[in-house]
Amino acid sequence: MTLEPDICYAAMQARDSRFDGEFFVGVSSTGIFCRPVCTVRLPHRDRCTYYANAASAEAAGYRPCLRCRPELAPGSSRVDAVSRTAARVFARIDAGALTDDSLDALAAEFDLSARQLRRVVEQEYGVSPVQLAQTRRLLLAKQLIADTQLPMADVAFAAGFSSVRRFNHLFRSRYGMNPTAMRRGTAAAEAGRVVLKLGYRPPLHWEGLAGFLSSRGATVVERVDRGVYRRTVQVGETTGWLQAEPDTGKHQLRLTVSESLVPMLRHLLAGVRHLFDLNASPAAIDAYLGQDALMAGFVQRAPGLRIPGALDGFEVALRAILGQQISVKAATTVFGRFAQTFGRPVDTPWPELSRAAPTAEVLAQAPLQQIIDQGMTQRRAQTVQTLARCVADGEIVLTPSADVAATQVALLALPGIGPWTVQYLTMRALGQPDALPASDLGLMRAAACDKPAELLARAEAWRPWRSYAAMHLWQSLTRPD
Repeated sequence: MTLEPDICYAAMQARDSRFDGEFFVGVSSTGIFCRPVCTVRLPHRDRCTYYANAASAEAAGYRPCLRCRPELAPGSSRVDAVSRTAARVFARIDAGALTDDSLDALAAEFDLSARQLRRVVEQEYGVSPVQLAQTRRLLLAKQLIADTQLPMADVAFAAGFSSVRRFNHLFRSRYGMNPTAMRRGTAAAEAGRVVLKLGYRPPLHWEGLAGFLSSRGATVVERVDRGVYRRTVQVGETTGWLQAEPDTGKHQLRLTVSESLVPMLRHLLAGVRHLFDLNASPAAIDAYLGQDALMAGFVQRAPGLRIPGALDGFEVALRAILGQQISVKAATTVFGRFAQTFGRPVDTPWPELSRAAPTAEVLAQAPLQQIIDQGMTQRRAQTVQTLARCVADGEIVLTPSADVAATQVALLALPGIGPWTVQYLTMRALGQPDALPASDLGLMRAAACDKPAELLARAEAWRPWRSYAAMHLWQSLTRPD
């Protein structure tokens, strides 16, 4: 990350965890250096100096903050490798990695032994990987108890506990009460579905977010109906559906999930938050982008516009490859053929939603000619299948917990994948806030730029929020003059 003062200060204002470890800030009035996510009162801009690593801040005479503890920040340098690995492990555990897989299996993902993994996590967070997983399960169970009328046995298993007895014991020991004592109200359960609430920081431009997602999917996979976003879901071998809509008068989404997906909630909820970018700080992002002459009007018309993420990074990657050098509408048509041919049938309350998106595992094994028959050139079909095999084999990971730099290098090494696709996936599948597909014709047209280099130069003023700026530019193209 470039240590440009305006860019760094904007990241501090947002306290966005995606910048944690990218730089440190020394505050001249206190003599202390902090992480950009520190919760102390924001220092004045002219009192801040920025450093690429903690050692540089210490060499300049600053001492570490006792609140945010700079030594725990995930880093990008070799000396910070332990912190960086711990952060990625934390993200995998948060997504339910230790629910179905063993500690040995999780450690193997990072080329570590189980003992090394425990040491890395304990060094950074002060607890073991198992304790982190237990906390995550308990928090999910608490939400299910408060927001649903699921039987306690279903709550226990949905949260990832292997037995009701273990769930009851851990709940009582951690929270000092029986699980049933925490249940609120007596609202009747909705047959065949579970309703949950997901909070976010306002504002939220729901129309732009849901519209972008539905316009780049397949109508048999996802669609928006009168402001309600619906889509099919496949998690492993389990299929189902979800729908989401803003909860009127509250800063939260009302998420409805099919009963078939209840056992997979621990995997699904992290993906939904990524899909809708619910962890963003849009007020700070909008305030920063709004200082730019071009962006000011866009931000005013679409406050709280988010980065559309992904439930499955491969789905976004497939759609991106299909969209190379053709229109959004044409790519959507081709993606629909892929869903009809390779997607698994899904039973939903809406007949038009009937297929899950194709998975990497299916396309990796499909005959190449069958992929070509969907309207692909042989070269592009080979790109699709090569990427599918890499994702299915675990050689490329397209999730927010992936190593961003390593993933970008691996993607660029594949024939048929260039900088535009890599930046688009960095933005949507990896969830990075400062990506920019600079060669995108729509972005260049919206920004009145003739060449990618011109757009890149123009976009320096939008860092570290170029992903959000790109969304505003795309959004501007969908508005009538």
